[in-house]
Amino acid sequence: DAFLPLQEEIITSVLRDRDTLAMLPTGGGKSLCYQLPALVRSGITLVVSPLIALMKDQVSGLREQAIPAAYLNSSQGVGEEREVWRRLAAREVKLLYVAPERIMKPGFLDFLTSLSVGLIAVDEAHCISEWGHDFRPEYRALGTLREIFPYVPVIALTATATPRVREDIIRQLGFRDYQLFASSFDRPNLLYQVRPKQEALSQIQNYIDDHPGQPGI
Repeated sequence: DAFLPLQEEIITSVLRDRDTLAMLPTGGGKSLCYQLPALVRSGITLVVSPLIALMKDQVSGLREQAIPAAYLNSSQGVGEEREVWRRLAAREVKLLYVAPERIMKPGFLDFLTSLSVGLIAVDEAHCISEWGHDFRPEYRALGTLREIFPYVPVIALTATATPRVREDIIRQLGFRDYQLFASSFDRPNLLYQVRPKQEALSQIQNYIDDHPGQPGI
């Protein structure tokens, strides 16, 4: 019925061809910020994601909504991958999820240039920074996408980025005329406690007894 905080502003920025850095907490609705523009814009949306399980989950959810999506990653067999290539060549895919390692494989960038890429989304964008908690060297090469597609807007999304990591994302992806959106990361539904370990089994049992039906780690 309504957008989550900052979703509408982020989507509007992307639809106005602005490079966009979106920092939203887990559960804040980052995926919609590129999935909705992908359906509005012409061409294919390239989504860079480091997690195979997340790719599969996203593509499965999109297909359930009759949205033509596909992924390319190391979990696929030859036949399955060949079918994705065929669909891409036939312009039957609207969102393509790929791992950063795949983008840098010989020939892949050349193939991308044969497609009509309308939007580039970089998920888990903190992985691009050496100062991030989950740095992946393959992400450093993503600036090549900006060189190949200088006029295609890029949206980078993350749930966590210090000011230093933020600056690195913007620099590495060659952002220009960009907009930055950062939501509050306060999660009032979460409670953190640190307690001395004394008779751990009894402590755990007492805590569970005191919080019937409630989730926790």
